[in-house]
Amino acid sequence: MIEALGRAVADLANRRVLAIMLQALAISLLVFVVVAIVLARLLSGADPCALVGIDSCPLGPDSGTIGAIALTLLAAWFLFPAVAITVIAGFSDRIAAAVEQARYPEAAERAQPIGVGRGLLLGLKSGGRLILFNLLALPFYLLLLVTGVGPLVLFVIVNGIAFGRDVAELAAARHGDRASRRAWLKRTRGQQHLIGVVVSVLFLVPFANLIAPVIGAAAGIHLFNGSFRATNRDNRA
Repeated sequence: MIEALGRAVADLANRRVLAIMLQALAISLLVFVVVAIVLARLLSGADPCALVGIDSCPLGPDSGTIGAIALTLLAAWFLFPAVAITVIAGFSDRIAAAVEQARYPEAAERAQPIGVGRGLLLGLKSGGRLILFNLLALPFYLLLLVTGVGPLVLFVIVNGIAFGRDVAELAAARHGDRASRRAWLKRTRGQQHLIGVVVSVLFLVPFANLIAPVIGAAAGIHLFNGSFRATNRDNRA
């Protein structure tokens, strides 16, 4: 697991990986820009006080924009991992090809590309799972607010479990049959979670959170190619 993460960090020096990361990052940030614009339009003229039965306090364009920015930043804190994994999934073939051609040429030759469409479907599934996990954990986030660091610890655990599984599925999707992929996913569950936890910690660190999705995706590829190939060699022996 540590080796997979180390290699993933080193892959950021690969120009192809870096270019994909910048494209995926731009799309992810664009999603939140669109969210902010939509919220600003919705909040401008809205009357939050009337909604809760407290007199009237309609929002003007300025206050609506400020509220939209605040809500978008809050949403980004919770939803950026889900948006990022969805976007990264659309680039999963390109990331895997760049990493495997540089480090695992035999695997790159045998790979069966999943295509952008299937990648996005896997990404939407992964993003939905992350959102669901966090919604289920929301009451516990609120309860742990009194501890100060409790919500952060829970965020790392919840997103680590989900994100680790997601990047592993994306890495395995290009190789083997369904039965062998499922067996590998089950066998390496602990390593997947550890990768997910490390990536989730990166999501909490400013600027590091921007590269966290690509590091996670690359680490999943290294974990798969390392352990899956070793298992196949043992089975043939």
